[in-house]
Amino acid sequence: MSRIMNGRVFRPIEWLIGRFSTDMGIDLGTANTLVCVQDEGIILSEPSVVAVKKGTNEVLLDGAAVGLQAKEMLGKTPGNIVAIRPLKNGVIADFEITEKMLRYFIRKVHNRTFLVRPRIVISIPSGITAVEKRAVINSAERAGARQVFLVLEPIAAGIGAGLPIAEPTASMIVDIGGGTTEVAVISLFGIVTSESIRVAGDEMDEAIIDYLKKNHNLLVGEQTAELIKMRVGSAFPLREETKMEIAGRDMQRNLPRRASITSEEVREALAPPVRKIIDAIKHCLEHTPPELSADLVHNGITLAGGGALLRGLGRAIEEEIELPVRVAEDPLTCVARGTGEFLNQLELYSKVLETSDEN
Repeated sequence: MSRIMNGRVFRPIEWLIGRFSTDMGIDLGTANTLVCVQDEGIILSEPSVVAVKKGTNEVLLDGAAVGLQAKEMLGKTPGNIVAIRPLKNGVIADFEITEKMLRYFIRKVHNRTFLVRPRIVISIPSGITAVEKRAVINSAERAGARQVFLVLEPIAAGIGAGLPIAEPTASMIVDIGGGTTEVAVISLFGIVTSESIRVAGDEMDEAIIDYLKKNHNLLVGEQTAELIKMRVGSAFPLREETKMEIAGRDMQRNLPRRASITSEEVREALAPPVRKIIDAIKHCLEHTPPELSADLVHNGITLAGGGALLRGLGRAIEEEIELPVRVAEDPLTCVARGTGEFLNQLELYSKVLETSDEN
């Protein structure tokens, strides 16, 4: 039986089940998904990867091949198995697989498969369309969410980084994820001006792959490229340059071989995506009102997201923009921690967040 309350359909059974569910904040990223729960913080962080049987979208081993285990399969699967990243450039590319991945994470948080109907706060890129927003809501609802709230990634990242985004002063956040870079100037809990580009960690990895093809005739996979970026990658000259031995497939002989790549070479490979990120920051600053621009001279720019860990990136931005740049504490988790803050005051924020209708 259901009845109307405050303009919504109220179903006692759904409400009762919800009382036994744990509300969740989710940073649904292209590369990684992080889950935060109230009073506990981040309890789950796994790659946004799912392994399925080829041509069926059937997840292997009832969800055992989701997240970290699935990422280890990328580029290494036999012909009957495919490792899929269901999000591309910050948005859902495979609706069905995203739903299954979310269901796996929801059940893992609750450690059960029944009586699970949580409310979920999900971060989304500022540049996505209404159709893409609806895809996120639908995927979460089909995965078992009782109600879905959407928060823009720059807002969540700003809160997670500890910026005073509710005050009448400018805070600038640059959130560099796997698929998108979100640049925003925030004041009074709103985005004054923003720039969302589909250039981030994934494009950096692709740049390294392309560089090795052209300059070393060596073909490497995504995981190797990511490892190169993490170990010897940089955006600004290092005090001590280094090199790394890698392995891949020779493009002429089609046989495995080793090669060595220097940090200078990796920096050259990463220069184009780094340039695009700096240009996005410049474009955002050009459209910032004068009074808020004055605030940024003192407050500077805060970097968040996994891309913020690229060595020398802050220095490269400082040299070009001439504003102070700092990397947020634990930048990988800023967005997820921001969704957690919304969870803590969900009754208050539910009035301003974009949301699905109550089931």
